[in-house]
Amino acid sequence: MSESCHLVIFTLDDQRYALHLSAVDRTVRMVEITPLPKAPGIVLGVISVNGMIVPVLDIRRRFALPERKTGLGDHLVIARTAKRTVALAVNGVHEVIERPAGEIIPPEAVLPGMEHVHGVVKLEDGMVFIHDLDGFLSLEEEQVLDAAMEQERHA
Repeated sequence: MSESCHLVIFTLDDQRYALHLSAVDRTVRMVEITPLPKAPGIVLGVISVNGMIVPVLDIRRRFALPERKTGLGDHLVIARTAKRTVALAVNGVHEVIERPAGEIIPPEAVLPGMEHVHGVVKLEDGMVFIHDLDGFLSLEEEQVLDAAMEQERHA
């Protein structure tokens, strides 16, 4: 019996990406994001999720995609890393798919040195990059974000 993998598919512009379903808490419509002073450049700001302050990551910056203001039609993917809960600003969340784990192509088989990518899965209409949230923020970004979040708690 082959192990299967459940993936949440989302888009940035016309490109599809995925996260493992096990890392995703929920998806919500875009809400107002409060700026977080002294946060790393990848952090758009913070939102409140059930009373918890959650940083919103601008993954466009991480992937060097063109800047784009968030709009009411956008979504937030609330997900967990090993260290914290984060929200990812995305254009849309489309579906949850299931694929055999054996169908996931290691990133180095596609392009050596791909950062922040856990693997790639081929679908009938193209490829989807599966992201590794735990490696998304550098150690320095984690430390700067921790300090900014601590400062926000005491403000």
